[in-house]
Amino acid sequence: MKILALDTATEACSAALFVDGQVLERYRLAPREHTALILPMLDELLAESGFSIKEMDGLGFGRGPGAFTGVRIAAGVAQGIAFGVDLPVVPVSTLAALALQVFDETALDYAFPCIDARMGEVYWGTFQRGRYNLPEPCQNECVCPPESVTYPRAGAGVALGSGWAGYGGLLQQSADGRVTAAWTDRYPRAGAVARLAADGFARGQQVQADSALPVYLRDKVAKKPAHA
Repeated sequence: MKILALDTATEACSAALFVDGQVLERYRLAPREHTALILPMLDELLAESGFSIKEMDGLGFGRGPGAFTGVRIAAGVAQGIAFGVDLPVVPVSTLAALALQVFDETALDYAFPCIDARMGEVYWGTFQRGRYNLPEPCQNECVCPPESVTYPRAGAGVALGSGWAGYGGLLQQSADGRVTAAWTDRYPRAGAVARLAADGFARGQQVQADSALPVYLRDKVAKKPAHA
């Protein structure tokens, strides 16, 4: 299976090409440059692989949560490509993409990804190692104050993401010893999005272009005071 994937939900911008289990990736930490970078990254991957966009079986994109502008960029690019060449799409959780790094790099069975949501809140998820060592959610993703996050009842794991850089102390308050390490400099990567999209296709989770929608979690940002 051949899948083109992208993620622009955080400060990192990345693109990936998944071909029968092998992944090519472009990744750059480049805040506010995603619009300029993402299409050239995708073009480079296709040129390097020798495939055309019409030879892809589907697309994957980081559907959020994350920065509003970044999530919109990823959804817009995915929709545009999908409409243009009539490809199915799998929207992938950016928190799940983060969690996959833990299961790739450790033997631990839990991951606690957290993205800074600004305004004193975080995007939070908890995941356990599932089939094929891919992340399975333990609870619904949410946006909340860092002191309000909840953990699975059992299991130690690795914490990661920008939320831990800004709110590590508050996030630890209810951890009760479950956090063995905090990787504060990690961001979602399109390579993980591509692998999770491949699993999504296997599970029949693909959608058509007009249903490839972003997930913001927070829907009242305009009503919040700017200094909150």
